[in-house]
Amino acid sequence: MQLPHPVSRGVLAALTLVACLGDSISGPALIGDGTRMLFIGNSHLYVTDVPGILQALADSAGGERLAVETVANPDYAVIDHWLDGIAQREIAKGGWKYVVLQQGWTPAGVCRDTLRLATKLFSDDIKKVGATPALFETWGNQDRPVQFQGSIESYRLAAEDVGGLLFPIAEAWQEVWRTDATVSLYSDGLHANLAGSYLTALVIYARIFQKTPVGLPSRLRTRQGMTLDLDPVLGRVLQDAAATIGLAPTPVTVPTAPVVITSRC
Repeated sequence: MQLPHPVSRGVLAALTLVACLGDSISGPALIGDGTRMLFIGNSHLYVTDVPGILQALADSAGGERLAVETVANPDYAVIDHWLDGIAQREIAKGGWKYVVLQQGWTPAGVCRDTLRLATKLFSDDIKKVGATPALFETWGNQDRPVQFQGSIESYRLAAEDVGGLLFPIAEAWQEVWRTDATVSLYSDGLHANLAGSYLTALVIYARIFQKTPVGLPSRLRTRQGMTLDLDPVLGRVLQDAAATIGLAPTPVTVPTAPVVITSRC
């Protein structure tokens, strides 16, 4: 079976990431101190620094602090990270509480199959260092709203396979739109804008701390210097959705979505 993303993209990925971040890359780096989380994924993590927003939320709450590290390349699926070996070396350093696995929209079919395979492969290494595997449930593309369900099912199944923690992010996006269909969460039809990234971080916050995110600030500055400043009314809508979904038990998955033929995961 041909894998969705050839590992030969590694050089191009590194160059693109330099352009996106506007800085040189010396390898993954741990930022901050406290409970350690390693994020493994693609541009959905670094375009608006979701780990950094999550860290800033924890800082603002004045409770448990987070130290975050990101291993990410453009267009990477989780299986690509397994094949290039960098993520395994970071996991092996140990000290992590959670190792988060993320790729893009993941419908039923080859994308689901490779996500589940790669999650199982990584899970052994993650558990070996005493950490918990976590699945970052990525939203669907803006032009494919009916295909959210397939991606949701894929991440639920991958989390179930390894007894991991699920971050039900795509479900929280849908919850926002059930409340107000006019809320914009996309920047380009694929990536999250700042509101979408804030919502994403709120869901993760709710799941790892088992605390409501309602009442957290909607104006934050990350340790990397990015400022997020959302209207407080919008912030409350996003917080309510994150609390509703993030603090609820994950439903038992019964796959219903049809297979989608694609090589883009």
